[in-house]
Amino acid sequence: MIVFLLFAGVIGYLLGALPFGYLVARSKGVDIFAVGSKSPGATNVRRVLGKGPGNLVFVLDVLKGAVASSWALLAYSTTSVTYDFADWGWDTSGEIIAATWLQLGIAGLIGALLGHSFSCFTQFKGGKGVATGAGGFFILMPAGALVGAVVWLTVFLLTRYVSLASMLAAVSLPLSAWGFERSNLAIIMAACVALFVIVRHRENCRRLLNGTENRFVKPAKDEPVT
Repeated sequence: MIVFLLFAGVIGYLLGALPFGYLVARSKGVDIFAVGSKSPGATNVRRVLGKGPGNLVFVLDVLKGAVASSWALLAYSTTSVTYDFADWGWDTSGEIIAATWLQLGIAGLIGALLGHSFSCFTQFKGGKGVATGAGGFFILMPAGALVGAVVWLTVFLLTRYVSLASMLAAVSLPLSAWGFERSNLAIIMAACVALFVIVRHRENCRRLLNGTENRFVKPAKDEPVT
């Protein structure tokens, strides 16, 4: 099963590494790594270029996570699949390996998060993985992802801090996984992703504690890009 998990992770990484934020900004003549927060995430793209490009990047980043988490489900089955390597001519003495779609989906999502945050196409620079993670969780844990979306929207509307909303939404995922009685694997995966998101927001955490974090404000239509 390790072979398939690694394969799912590699495919997930390559999908996640697609630098949509960078490409959308570049199409507008902007180097997204040199403006705003210097992040290729949807939030920075929206701050710099406006609602349209920002929303486009958000949707594309969500799709990266969704596809990375679901391709195994679509390609194999909704429960489990058994592989007989001997049938492929491999000298394994008929070894049979079973891999559940959840395990493959998790491997794909982890790969996508790493790819998005450390893209091989942009010198291993990237975003914080929130939108990509959300896309994956809507496939693997739809109920938990819905709770996370409600938490994000509530915190954002109350505070206008995207970073705080993202971190609290991430923290809600392992709690939702536990509350909805998902498997231990899902709970552990959700906890690891939540920790990853918080670590990626460590600079935002410092600014929040210091009271210097920027609240999200819509850019003026005539405001020049700097």
